[in-house]
Amino acid sequence: MLCISLQDGNYPRLLKEIYDPPKQLYYLGELSAEEKFPLAVIGTRKMSLYGEKTTEYFANVLAQAGLTIVSGLALGVDGLAHQIALANNTRTVAVLGSGLEMIYPPEHKKLAKKIVASGGALLSEYPPETPPSRLTFPARNRIVSGLSLGVLVIEAPVKSGALITARFALEQGREVFAVPGGIDQENSQGCNLLIKMGAKPVTRPEEILETLKSTN
Repeated sequence: MLCISLQDGNYPRLLKEIYDPPKQLYYLGELSAEEKFPLAVIGTRKMSLYGEKTTEYFANVLAQAGLTIVSGLALGVDGLAHQIALANNTRTVAVLGSGLEMIYPPEHKKLAKKIVASGGALLSEYPPETPPSRLTFPARNRIVSGLSLGVLVIEAPVKSGALITARFALEQGREVFAVPGGIDQENSQGCNLLIKMGAKPVTRPEEILETLKSTN
């Protein structure tokens, strides 16, 4: 495990640009100051079949296009996005809301090891033995968006950590993409709200690729 400070030349450039970047980052794996088209792919822990299929569709195309998939190692959309990146031999970065010796959720310890072994990275601003808490996860979300050129919200209810991440992204001047869903589906209400707030509605991953390439 290594620790890098804000002043270090290897500190991620995009993260350094946000309002309140972490003063230090603990990490396992490979850390890069310049990621190749990093995109945060996030969503609810309790994804529906629609959410699962949509995550598979978007993440596969985005990973095959060579994007770095950033997410939070959580159950649901986050974990599936990491797994799809690994299946496509694409770099993926997981940002934890706990210390790196307190992998959460514990169900994803094997996934975390695979991310590191694949040449990806696990990151945390917290000392290694810090347990997860209600305070650490919202703070973690600003790092997920801060590391990324944009944030894709696949499926999320209104009261969701994914929406917190999206709001951070808007404040940071990042692109925010949201997959629209049925008005009668709780898991789509957050995405539909984000679209009302100015997020770009997307139904094809190519729309994200076109936007990111046009802004870089």
